[in-house]
Amino acid sequence: MAKKVSKDIPLAEITLRKYEKPGELSKRDLIKKLCLSVGLLQPGDSRDVIVDIFHTLKEKGKEMSSELIREEVVKIRKELNLPLKGIAGSNIRRQLRRLRDIHLIEKISNDYRINENESLINLFEEKIEKFYLRSIVDRVKEYFRAVK
Repeated sequence: MAKKVSKDIPLAEITLRKYEKPGELSKRDLIKKLCLSVGLLQPGDSRDVIVDIFHTLKEKGKEMSSELIREEVVKIRKELNLPLKGIAGSNIRRQLRRLRDIHLIEKISNDYRINENESLINLFEEKIEKFYLRSIVDRVKEYFRAVK
């Protein structure tokens, strides 16, 4: 009889990186560092459309459809002379899903907004630090205890 093999698929994961203190950066560059800090963007990654998606939702401060977000992202990228990479509707929706997965944004009907229209620091403290990160740390501790 074949033995069932479990797959090593994480139930949750988060990457945290420490950068220099925020200085005199543009709003977009601050959001880019934030995305780098929480693993939404990889260092050196030129495909940074998630920065513009998050920036749009933060700046507009209202519920927006994925198509409206895409239009705003295209406008931002053209204004900044950035390549129009990653602007396909399917990729915009994938990036929105990543922001939802770490509880920074939420979907209401077919629109997206910053989670509960809350401040970003409160979202980080309540949703990521106290809930998401805590559950991951607690599970890692279980493995440490089990290994002894």
